[in-house]
Amino acid sequence: MSSTLFRTKKVEQSILDTEEPEHALKKSLSALDLTVFGVGVIIGTGIFVLTGTVAKNNAGPATALAFVAAGVACALAALCYAEFASTVPVAGSAYTFSYASLGELPAWIIGWDLVLEFALGTAVVAVGWSGYIQSLMDNAGWAMPAALGSREGSDVFGFDILAAALVLVLTGILVLGMKLSARITSLVVAIKVTVVLVVIIAGAFLIKGENYDPFIPKEQPVEAGASLDSPLIQLMFGWAPSNFGVMGIFTAASVVFFAFIGFDVVATAAEETRNPQRDMPRGILGSLLICTALYVAVSIVVTGMQHYSRLSVDAPLADAFKATGHPWYAGFISFGAAVGLTTVCMILLLGQTRVFFAMSRDGLLPRFFSRVHPRFKTPHRPTILLGVVIAVLAGFTPLTELAALVNIGTLFAFVVVAIGVLVLRRTRPDLHRAFRTPWVPVIPILSVCASLWLMINLPAETWVRFGIWMAAGFVLYFVYGRTHSRLAKGEETRPEQTL
Repeated sequence: MSSTLFRTKKVEQSILDTEEPEHALKKSLSALDLTVFGVGVIIGTGIFVLTGTVAKNNAGPATALAFVAAGVACALAALCYAEFASTVPVAGSAYTFSYASLGELPAWIIGWDLVLEFALGTAVVAVGWSGYIQSLMDNAGWAMPAALGSREGSDVFGFDILAAALVLVLTGILVLGMKLSARITSLVVAIKVTVVLVVIIAGAFLIKGENYDPFIPKEQPVEAGASLDSPLIQLMFGWAPSNFGVMGIFTAASVVFFAFIGFDVVATAAEETRNPQRDMPRGILGSLLICTALYVAVSIVVTGMQHYSRLSVDAPLADAFKATGHPWYAGFISFGAAVGLTTVCMILLLGQTRVFFAMSRDGLLPRFFSRVHPRFKTPHRPTILLGVVIAVLAGFTPLTELAALVNIGTLFAFVVVAIGVLVLRRTRPDLHRAFRTPWVPVIPILSVCASLWLMINLPAETWVRFGIWMAAGFVLYFVYGRTHSRLAKGEETRPEQTL
């Protein structure tokens, strides 16, 4: 039993599977496309919300250092992803990496986890996008009926038609092809980054030096009515950290870490990249570097425009511009956030369909879903199925019921990939690695420790829900996947095609 549960799929076999005509994805992406995907999914509401939260509650102007620390923590995981993505350029990201290093059951677990992570992530972002659009509509005097709008905090039962519509439109775009998706993403990311840059440049002229004093606060600001119990922080962690000083920077880093979630989605497009050995590391690390620089710049500007003790938690950038007599930027920022969330939603949906497709091609899910469209060469069947399911989920499920599970799924994937690098280095030292994670085993071990620490701080309810989803996954694997996988049927043995 144990030998079948931990049977591994050879890297060479995984690559051969990508050459089967009926199951082969079209290779059309470049390093620039991958970098754009990475920037598109990382820059979301985090840059517009978390900056004010951690500046007011933890680090003050030193929030810039917190973003640097969080970026370094993400870079640890990114280095591990880059090695795997360049060595095993196959759709599926952490699922495929686990199958090659840890075995079938661990691969199934992480694949099942990624399906949950990306599905809920897409739904969360779609609901958030709907909220921004409704806000802009309200400003224009157009009110969305309560039964068709966002239900967060509302007693009215309804269906969020905007969130569902966004998911369905993006589903259609993904079916039509990766290159079209890349072009639309490039356009939207250009708009989003332009908005961020305008905010940075305009805000730079409104900076007052006295707002940086003190740069590293030693204690909680004495502000009438100020509260450190941020709902956003409690949603993510289950507790509201309030320590300041140097330790406040690291506490803030653990919070803003979640603003970086998404770079791992780039790895799911490895099979559709023209030169994955060269371009995957560039796309993953390049997008992370660009986003870190933008986050640091935004935090420096917003804490310079308004004293950290007076920053709002819900909309720090928009409210900072209002406080300095420039209310026009508030609508501009809301527009940028709404546009930006469009690409986040599409790329998360892209990541989920590729994981589902890879699991289907391996037989762990019905092979019906692993056939690509004869014209567009995209996995249209799982894309349509998952798009419809997520549209319904986004339409009916409140945001707070979804958000926390996304975090634990991502961190779990980080842990598995880091461990997989160590295992594959030992079991397959002969593999050609176009990119090698430096300082092994130190970097993977640090990545595991950082991710586990953040997982431990998630709410107990999140762990319970995560456990229920994993238990359902175990049942499905033993009922279907273990006996239907291609490894179980011996379909992986094709010596005449060995590379």
